[in-house]
Amino acid sequence: MRTPGILIIGLVLAPCGWILNLTSTVAPNWRQLYSIASQPSDTVINQGIWDICQSSSTTTNVICNLRGNDPVYFKNQIIPIAQGMMIASLIVTAIGLVVLTPAVRCWTDRPPRWTIAGIGGLLIFCSGVLTIIPIAWYTHILTSLNTTTTFINPQSPDIRVGYCIVLGYIGGIMEVLGGLSICVGFCRCCGGRNRGENPQPVRAPRTTTRAPNPIPYPRTNLPRSVTPSSSSVPYSRDSLDEDLDYPRAKNQKRGTVNPSYNGRPYDADL
Repeated sequence: MRTPGILIIGLVLAPCGWILNLTSTVAPNWRQLYSIASQPSDTVINQGIWDICQSSSTTTNVICNLRGNDPVYFKNQIIPIAQGMMIASLIVTAIGLVVLTPAVRCWTDRPPRWTIAGIGGLLIFCSGVLTIIPIAWYTHILTSLNTTTTFINPQSPDIRVGYCIVLGYIGGIMEVLGGLSICVGFCRCCGGRNRGENPQPVRAPRTTTRAPNPIPYPRTNLPRSVTPSSSSVPYSRDSLDEDLDYPRAKNQKRGTVNPSYNGRPYDADL
């Protein structure tokens, strides 16, 4: 049976959003610190919710596991809240996909189980909300988070948004949209059109009537006259003319031919 389009949208957006949220959770790049005091000018401090890494804008060298160098940063209120909500979002998304997958099986002839699919869509929607809340909160207080890192210009520190914030926003929005598309199955305003549940009118089988076969015109067999001068061939031109059941065109009469070879030819002889 063909899977409805709203379920296909949810099945595509939810796993993609889950992968982006997983990357945003584990990667240590929620914000980037530039212009660090007593450090080379190309030094970049990448702070996440689990770890801190130090990299360089001119080389590919990355030093991680620097959590102990900045314990003040992890004491900010948003850090433990973001850790818990991001993990909860990943777990809820996984549960929603587990509930949703058997409800939308397209390899069987039965229709989707809309109640179970709607529950899975609601879980996926909630997981997207759980992702957007800490991401938006962290972005709002990005420059005011406490840290032991000193800047060259403390009055205007160079703090930038990391790629984890961008991935978190995209992943959360994808999960919200995917969950909403699946939850549409609960709505009665659609009248079942989006679910293929409207009964189709049963059409009567088309009956075709064949025209009766034409009845052939009966042939009349006339007795043939047998004469001593008749040919030995079992049929002759006269007998064929008698057997025909439709009128035959009359033979045209030939013009008279002058039998005299020495005579003068006329137009009638041609």
